[in-house]
Amino acid sequence: MRMHRILAVAAADIIQAVFHEHKVLDHTLAKAFEAHPKWGKRDRSFIAETVFEVARWRRALSFLAQSDTTEALCAAQWIRMGYELPEWWSYCGASAETIQALESELAAQPRAVRESIPDWIDALGADALGDAWDHELAALNQRTGVYLRVNTLKASRAEVITWLASYHIPAHEVPGLPDALALNPGKTLPKSLRMDGRVEIQDAGSQLIAPLLDAQQGDCIIDTCAGAGGKSLHLAALMQNQGRIIAMDIVPKKLRELKRRAQRAHPSPCIETHLISPKTLATHKGVADRLLIDAPCSGLGTLKRQPDLKWRLKPETIEKVRAIQFECLEAYSAMLKPGGRLVYATCSILPAENRANVERLLSQGGFELIQESTISPAATGYDGFYAAALQKVRA
Repeated sequence: MRMHRILAVAAADIIQAVFHEHKVLDHTLAKAFEAHPKWGKRDRSFIAETVFEVARWRRALSFLAQSDTTEALCAAQWIRMGYELPEWWSYCGASAETIQALESELAAQPRAVRESIPDWIDALGADALGDAWDHELAALNQRTGVYLRVNTLKASRAEVITWLASYHIPAHEVPGLPDALALNPGKTLPKSLRMDGRVEIQDAGSQLIAPLLDAQQGDCIIDTCAGAGGKSLHLAALMQNQGRIIAMDIVPKKLRELKRRAQRAHPSPCIETHLISPKTLATHKGVADRLLIDAPCSGLGTLKRQPDLKWRLKPETIEKVRAIQFECLEAYSAMLKPGGRLVYATCSILPAENRANVERLLSQGGFELIQESTISPAATGYDGFYAAALQKVRA
């Protein structure tokens, strides 16, 4: 297959920005696409596959290319993609023939090299999960598909399948998730359909969190770390827009995006937004029937869709987020009524960020564990999540 120089250079520039300027891959890629509207579908597909797979397999590619330069990593990835390296692509590293020959030796390399992960994360995962780490890590290195959540305030799942089919986008139901659809491998959802409001892009694992709140019509629900509102929107649909959802975050930009998404989902959404502050916490003390703390975390359960994250994380990040997580549990739980339900969730697969925080809260009294769910990438193919539902037994 033949490569175009301008696209190869563009892909390398993105990789350079991600690895050496610590940029977020999907944001950098989106900006590049926005700056080059004339790139066609194949052009964008070539660039996207290159940058995501180089980020995913950085250490393995470095072993194959015998170099960690951006140019050498790209060269090794293009050979894996079936391209013949053009004469104009220069790099310092192994020849194309050597790269192909070394593929057979990759399986014998240490796990951190062959599964392409920093040594410290490999050691952390092995210590935390034991033999299960091998399976989880292998699953996290698989490409993820596109999952949709049907907005049942606007359409049924069957109606959405028909609607998508009219745009030649096949979608199929996901067993065990009543509102979820999966697109066929390689398929994406055009922006025009994302803006329609009938569906939201939301990983299947993420769709398992909101139902744990057991939301009832008329409830007051506080989503304390709402972000751009994926779970708030899911809760509104589960409640049939009958109740009050208070979505909170510390980032105004995220709450503005949540408002836009809520308006698409329903002309009169039951969602209101508030910036978190000491005053906000005091004003809402003891008002929530249900409380969701989808806490900041390492994000290690999401490496399928953001493989660059493993190169941006630092060892001190884990302890930092653990402290923040428990601060959230202690501070935000005051907004829950006695007898109310709290769901604590993360998109991490590390017990230190998950059950350890729950055990610490339980040890202080005032809560009882009702239900616990660990969503394993190896077992499900979804992103990794953890969630615990607790009942507040006293103020």
